[in-house]
Amino acid sequence: MESVKIYFDPRCPWCYLTSKWAWRLAELGEIELDWGLCCLEILNLPEGADPLELEAISGPALRCAVAIREKAGSKAIGPFYKALARRTWESRPPAPDLVVAVRESVVEAGFEAELFDAALADPQTWAAVVAEHRALIDRARSIGVPTIALDGGDGPMIFGPVLNRMPSDAEAVELWRHVSWLVRYDNFSELKRGRLGPPTLPAVFFDDGVRTPWWPWGQRPWAAPEPDPDPAKQPQPETTTTETAGTGENGAGR
Repeated sequence: MESVKIYFDPRCPWCYLTSKWAWRLAELGEIELDWGLCCLEILNLPEGADPLELEAISGPALRCAVAIREKAGSKAIGPFYKALARRTWESRPPAPDLVVAVRESVVEAGFEAELFDAALADPQTWAAVVAEHRALIDRARSIGVPTIALDGGDGPMIFGPVLNRMPSDAEAVELWRHVSWLVRYDNFSELKRGRLGPPTLPAVFFDDGVRTPWWPWGQRPWAAPEPDPDPAKQPQPETTTTETAGTGENGAGR
């Protein structure tokens, strides 16, 4: 059985769909799963910004994942991630308070609530997230999540696959066999096409296919901030004789 490590950021719905596919592969006896951490908010920091100073939206979840790993090993992160996803991507509406959702998910995964408190009180948990993120980018030259690594994390790595919806069991297994072959083929570097649609998840779509008004975790971490739809909250243009051009915070999406 193949041992696979998935590097994840709980804010990314496509990463969650890949993880959901991987959980199903594990249930089907195709793979054994392990977990690593990545932070898209660090990836999209302006050049020169210190990630240790970042107050990341995903910070509480990732810091709790570090604490869970220290207490019970990295495989124990999976039930926590799954519990958190049920409160965010799988709920309609998603949890209104993400910090409370993280705390509840820690308990659901079988740990005391004090683990949550200790993880957020200890600055070393965030330092560990930053260090792991940097190590991933340096080693894999990854552009983000999902990134999968074979051989329990010690083998070849690749970004993807990115899915829009859950495949059937037969498709899931066939996709895995193609992906794992490509990951091990050292003459292969990249295949890419534009996303074919948004992630098909309860928090994003109603059952009739209409988009919901929600997006768990707030602003998408890979994209420039979207304008507030309330015109009253929009900044008013200034009268000036000089034209200026700006760029969105966090740069281009990944």
